[in-house]
Amino acid sequence: PRGARRVAPCGHVLNVDELNETLTSVEQHVENNKKIIIWSLAGIVAVAAVILLYYYGIYAPNKKASSDAISKADIELAMGNDSTALAQYMQVADEFSGAQADRAALQSAIILYQKGKFEEAVKYLDEASFDENLVAPAAASLKGDCYVNLNNLDKAISCYDKAIKSSNDNALYTPLFMLKKATVLNEQSKIADALAIYEAIQSKYPTFTRAYDVNIDGLIARAKAQLAE
Repeated sequence: PRGARRVAPCGHVLNVDELNETLTSVEQHVENNKKIIIWSLAGIVAVAAVILLYYYGIYAPNKKASSDAISKADIELAMGNDSTALAQYMQVADEFSGAQADRAALQSAIILYQKGKFEEAVKYLDEASFDENLVAPAAASLKGDCYVNLNNLDKAISCYDKAIKSSNDNALYTPLFMLKKATVLNEQSKIADALAIYEAIQSKYPTFTRAYDVNIDGLIARAKAQLAE
């Protein structure tokens, strides 16, 4: 009936006439802006078409191509053909993008490190991105190892800090990165800092010291002796 009251969500009381006026206003707004709305929808369809074209025309084939290429590199590595595998990994890392390219970059860095080509290894690690809880800290640790061999100890420590932070307190990996950092600190004669890390490993990660046969008591004793000199 005319004059009946409705409650809007905001608490304002509307009668039927006001409600009808509101609906009419909305309909008129749609009618007046129909061309804009149509063009907006056309734009959405066009964007969707571009995305599908990219996925099916570029991304998917590239993904398959990179997968095929990295599989060949994996086979060469398994057969002990490190140099051939390295060349193939580097090609995937240089020519493709995405997860396969990142893995190829990491594999390239590992082999380059083993060959003593530390600067090249860092280059490939810098070009890749890793999100996984184990891969990301391992890559950061490898970069730290490269910087140690390049005698850039401050950068090495920064990389080990990143590895420690991103390893999410993993009982078997975090203390390994901590031990590497402590070793570098000891080399820099920052004995007290190294000792603090040794003691943290001893108290927090007893499983690690047993699993890897780390003489953490000996490291602590040595650091204390150095401080006492």
